[in-house]
Amino acid sequence: MWTYTNPVAAHVGRGALDQLPRLLGARRAILVAFPEAGPLGLVDRLRTLLGQRLAAVEPHVLPNPDVAWLGPLYERLWRDHPDVECVIALGGGSAIDCGKAMVVRTPSGTFGELLHWLETGAPGTPHGHRRLIAVPTTAGTGSEVTPWATLWDQARSRKLSLHLPCTWPEAAVVDAGLMTSLPHGATLASGLDALSHALESLWNVHRNPVSASLAVTAARGILRTLPRLLAAPGDLGLRERLATAALQAGLAFSNTRTALAHSLSYDITLERGVPHGIACSFSLPRILELAWGRDPEVDAQMLAIFEADDRDGAVARLTAFLQDAGVNTDPASYGIADADWQLRIDRALRGPRGRNFIAAA
Repeated sequence: MWTYTNPVAAHVGRGALDQLPRLLGARRAILVAFPEAGPLGLVDRLRTLLGQRLAAVEPHVLPNPDVAWLGPLYERLWRDHPDVECVIALGGGSAIDCGKAMVVRTPSGTFGELLHWLETGAPGTPHGHRRLIAVPTTAGTGSEVTPWATLWDQARSRKLSLHLPCTWPEAAVVDAGLMTSLPHGATLASGLDALSHALESLWNVHRNPVSASLAVTAARGILRTLPRLLAAPGDLGLRERLATAALQAGLAFSNTRTALAHSLSYDITLERGVPHGIACSFSLPRILELAWGRDPEVDAQMLAIFEADDRDGAVARLTAFLQDAGVNTDPASYGIADADWQLRIDRALRGPRGRNFIAAA
């Protein structure tokens, strides 16, 4: 038996942002957004669309949301706006992850209680919650159609994962017109994050026919579209194709979670400051070698994705794709010696994401 479930209503295409007033209805909302949203005119655009229904704007969400500033923001928003029904998260994965943290209301009203749930794995019960509408401005995060939020505790060098029934977004608004100003580095990193999502949902003990179909289509779309988009960043049609592929990858891993590449990436981001999309993608060729031979169906999917005749051809195609994009696939280039790399793999395979990998089964 298998089950595919995703409760998020996805609204996709040019002008999709204009559907936001209808999706919000008579409710009021808090907008959380990345700092550049103001200068880019996106905050004013939402103010025009929503008027008095926009109760507050928090446009200072930083990359890799840290509990040090999430806590004060969380408690202020619940104290000052206790009756606001919805959060609109505008931005990349960090903004959407921040939005997920803001929707959960703890019984005490304190962020410390939520942090305790995350640290201990205690089955905390929210004291109500807001609904979330996710509006991604990057093509890659997938967070707009998943319940998971990655939160960071930089002071203790650790990553925390938030996942509750109420952290599923109510709706995702995917409008590639919001992505046209994305710089080269962010376009590359987010696109590679999406590729990681697609491949890791295939190298996964929880894969099913629906997630696999979405993942294969997503991976093929990213391989074909991302290089062309990097060469022509103003092409809205290419932006739309990449956004669709990233959404498909998100829908795939929303049912499987990620696996070994993401498990390896978190420490690399914390220790080395490597952007998430690069940290979880440079290892993909080596992980493809580890995954090979575990399942004939997955092997066949890899051959289809990379248009290769055998494992070596698939690995070579993936390596060339990354290197042509400027991504070094050698762990040593990130300050990781071969012996240390193997230790990291062994440790990652024992972690919650690593145990999803088919070679760990």
